[in-house]
Amino acid sequence: MATAAHLISNTLPSVKQLQCFLAVAHELNFRRAAERLSMTQPPLTRHIQSLEALLHQQLFSRSTHAVSLTEAGRALVARAESILEALSALHADALSRQARLRIGLTRTLDFTRIPPVGARLAQLDAGDDIDSPDLTSARLLQCLTQNRLDLVLTGEKGAGNEESVRYRWICREPLLIALPTTHPASRQHQVSLDEVSDLPLFWFARRANPAFYHKCEKVFAQLPAPLKKVKEPDDTLTMLAHIARGKGFALLPQSKCAFNQAGLCYRPLRDSKAQQLNIDVYAATRHDDVRPALLQALARLSDGAP
Repeated sequence: MATAAHLISNTLPSVKQLQCFLAVAHELNFRRAAERLSMTQPPLTRHIQSLEALLHQQLFSRSTHAVSLTEAGRALVARAESILEALSALHADALSRQARLRIGLTRTLDFTRIPPVGARLAQLDAGDDIDSPDLTSARLLQCLTQNRLDLVLTGEKGAGNEESVRYRWICREPLLIALPTTHPASRQHQVSLDEVSDLPLFWFARRANPAFYHKCEKVFAQLPAPLKKVKEPDDTLTMLAHIARGKGFALLPQSKCAFNQAGLCYRPLRDSKAQQLNIDVYAATRHDDVRPALLQALARLSDGAP
């Protein structure tokens, strides 16, 4: 069995030698073979002679009028074609993988319900590599900087990674209030936070998305009275079931307000707070990643974005 050291030694035929051999084998003419390879005849002849010396076999019978394959040459044709086909497939696969993008989407949003972003995502040539892992924006950005993802759609910009991460604004997702239908505010078309301050707010941990957390906390600090907060359950459906039973309220992205249950309703915020309480969605990539496929994906995702 050949060892790894033997396989990487310089005693193996080169790709160029095999290409030259096959060109002559197909043309049975050194001049036409050289033209086929866009080279002159002398270097072509040297490649054939080097290959014959390396294999210790004569591959062609030459005369002043004709070139023919020897028995060893005929045996080599199929093997050389197989080797070059395998190398060509390997190269094509490498190019395909380089062009294919690993895309991560924050679990906070349902991009299929955010037109036209969902349609633009579907157009990207990323195949099965578009992922919707159960990860927060902060975790997705960490995967990006660790080169485990190539492009991330995240809610708000991450903090402290400006030197390594490039951000492009994609869209703005409004927040709705999820509240019990038994609450008086549910009878209104728009609701202010003051009007549901008697209920606790199901709220997330700062580490999940520090930028969005502080954005909302600045708005909460302007309220006449502080909001009572309780830890939101890990499962959104569990949280919505609690809300339907009158146990609190939540601020949810509009794209996540599709679940219907008796006792639960969604209402827009009043204009004054709706302008401040929202999620700015960004496409995040590594600063040093300038592959054409990635730049094209960024341009497509942000088409029409300011």
